[in-house]
Amino acid sequence: MLIVDVEASGTRYAQHSIVSIGAVDFDNPENRFYEECQIWPGADIMDGALEVNGFTEAEITDPEKQTESVIVTKFMEWSRANIVDRTITGQNPSFDRDFIREAAYRAHLNWDFAYRTIDTHSLCWMHIIKRGNKPPVDTKHKRSDLDLDAILQYCGIPEEPQPHNALTGALCHAEVTSRLLFDRKLLSEFEQYDIPWL
Repeated sequence: MLIVDVEASGTRYAQHSIVSIGAVDFDNPENRFYEECQIWPGADIMDGALEVNGFTEAEITDPEKQTESVIVTKFMEWSRANIVDRTITGQNPSFDRDFIREAAYRAHLNWDFAYRTIDTHSLCWMHIIKRGNKPPVDTKHKRSDLDLDAILQYCGIPEEPQPHNALTGALCHAEVTSRLLFDRKLLSEFEQYDIPWL
């Protein structure tokens, strides 16, 4: 599995731009990727997006930073080298996949990732059900209330630090994936936190 987290200038992949990509090779977790870039010319910046990822407008429009095309090229080349399973995995991984795919199209790159992804939300939902419990529901919106912080807490790990960082996010996704699927710890960064159901 290829654990991926994208930070962006908004939530719409056709309007907004990648600002950073973090990734971890699940089978070899020391093999990691992290890069930042400027937004593509004409990309929108959504109100509130920079509060989430901690970048400033000056940072994401800095002409000295590499372009989105360069970062997505580097990511795709990294992912093709020595990674056995490139199935994109994370929290709401279609967001990350679609941002990377759109950036690849803008850069005229050959898109060769699968459409199928693995979602840590679904893994956690199933894990809770199989243990005979009920997953939390947001009663106001009548939908799942399992965001990444809730999944981290369920797996015995503190909330993701704020603001969000793409590599930190990818590390969190990798650790919860290992705990939910295999009942084992994966990364030294989380070794001190016990798995609650063991």
